[in-house]
Amino acid sequence: MGLAILLTMAVADDARSQVAGPPDPPSATAEGINRDFLDPTLDPDAWVAKFEIESREVFTARKAIIAALRLEPGDRIADIGSGTGLYLQPFSERVGPDGRVYAVDISPRLVEFIERRVREERLGNVATVLSTADSTRLAPGSVTHAFVCDAYHHFVEYPAMLASIHEALRPGGQLVVVDFDRVPGKSREWLLTHVRAGKDAVRGEIEDAGFEFVEEVEVEQFNENYLLRFRRP
Repeated sequence: MGLAILLTMAVADDARSQVAGPPDPPSATAEGINRDFLDPTLDPDAWVAKFEIESREVFTARKAIIAALRLEPGDRIADIGSGTGLYLQPFSERVGPDGRVYAVDISPRLVEFIERRVREERLGNVATVLSTADSTRLAPGSVTHAFVCDAYHHFVEYPAMLASIHEALRPGGQLVVVDFDRVPGKSREWLLTHVRAGKDAVRGEIEDAGFEFVEEVEVEQFNENYLLRFRRP
């Protein structure tokens, strides 16, 4: 093969790589991703029917996820994006009367629903916190654990939210994130359009916010989700 042909092929390959660019960079947060949760007419019972069902991986795997958190009596955990409060009762049991559970959510209607649930289930160590797009509204150093389950992709102001979580955690505290892994060519269409970034991008964002990556925990029931553990230095 002649030198001229080789040079032509090299130029063409270089041009294609420049056009293609890096493989699938993280996209912007889906427009209006939190609109339903901010709706004053939101029906909490409808979301219980969506969230607390066996077809949802984080419901089916809830025992394994709770075990991965390694909660001890006296711990203080923030369930950030607590939704309908799926994990509040087992968290309450694990931390005991000397511990504290904070149900943190951006939805006023879901916070009201959780408050009723707390009263009905007599979860005396659970408190609700109405958060904002850029703040958990938790006091500095108030928690030993932060838990974000299927909610990270709803962080429209994720650098500010991660800074708020970092501030709320005590030194040595852990952040556990469970979310959908966005894999182009593999993930279903809903996930690709709904979830902003995949596992590797999420890990990088959290590390950039000052957290140390500890490990990925394998959960048997997961096909689309992942569980990552981080530590605040």
